Amino acid sequence: MRALKIKALAAPIEGVTTLGADVRAGWFAAVTDLWLPECRTRTVMLWIVWSFTLLGFGCGLLFAWQRVLAAMRDRGFTIIHSRESHGPDLSDLSANKGWRSRHAGTDGIGIGDPGPCGRTPVPGEPGWQIIDELAPLSGEIIVNKPGKGCFDATDLELILRTRSIQNLVLTGITTDVCVHTTALEANDRGFECLLLSDCCGATDPGKHHAALRIVTMQGGIFGAVSDSAALLAGLDTLPVEYDG
Repeated sequence: MRALKIKALAAPIEGVTTLGADVRAGWFAAVTDLWLPECRTRTVMLWIVWSFTLLGFGCGLLFAWQRVLAAMRDRGFTIIHSRESHGPDLSDLSANKGWRSRHAGTDGIGIGDPGPCGRTPVPGEPGWQIIDELAPLSGEIIVNKPGKGCFDATDLELILRTRSIQNLVLTGITTDVCVHTTALEANDRGFECLLLSDCCGATDPGKHHAALRIVTMQGGIFGAVSDSAALLAGLDTLPVEYDG
C-alpha cells in the first residue's frame, strides 16, 4: 500500500523549533505515513478566511493559499471554508466581543458597524463575501462562525464526524487567533491538526511564531507544523483525481 510522507517543519522558521525525529505528534510526526486509500476520505483542508483578506496582510499569503487549494482539490480532498459571520441583529454577538472589536485599533468601528466593507461580517455585506481569488467551488462546504474558533456554535464537528474525517490541514488567518483557537478546539475533540506555516499569518510576526511554537510544544501537544512546499511534495506522489 502506498504512503504519503510529509516532513513536519521541512523548512524551519524563525522562532519555531523543529519536531525531532523521535517525536510523534499523533497523525503527523517528523516524517509521517498517511496510508492510502484512507488519506483522502479521512483528511480535510480547513480554510479559515477573513472575507476581506486582500485588504491587509493576507496579500503575501495568496499565492501559497491558491497552490494548496488547487493541489488538494485536484486530488479529491474535502475543502471546508470558514468565515466569521454574525446575523444582522447581532443577537449572536457577545457583549465582550463587541466591545473589544471597537477597541482594537479600528477607530471605534466594531463588528456590525458601518465601515469601508459595509457592516462586516454580516451576511450579504461586501466584507462578508469571500474574495474571488479564493472563492469556494460548487459543492464545497462553508462554515459561518460567530466565534474565534470554527467549532464553537457551528456544525463543523457534525460535518467532520458524518464524513469520518479525522485529520485537518489548517490554513488561513490569523495564526494566533482563529487558526490557533480552531486547532485547540479540534485537539480537544480528538482530531489531528497540521498547520501550514506559510499559509497562515498574523498582524505581528512575533504572534505568528509564538502560536506555531505552542502547537509543537511537548512533542506536538496540539498537532504539528509544516509548510506548503512539504505538503505539495507529498501530494505530488498521489495521482490526480484519485478515487480513494
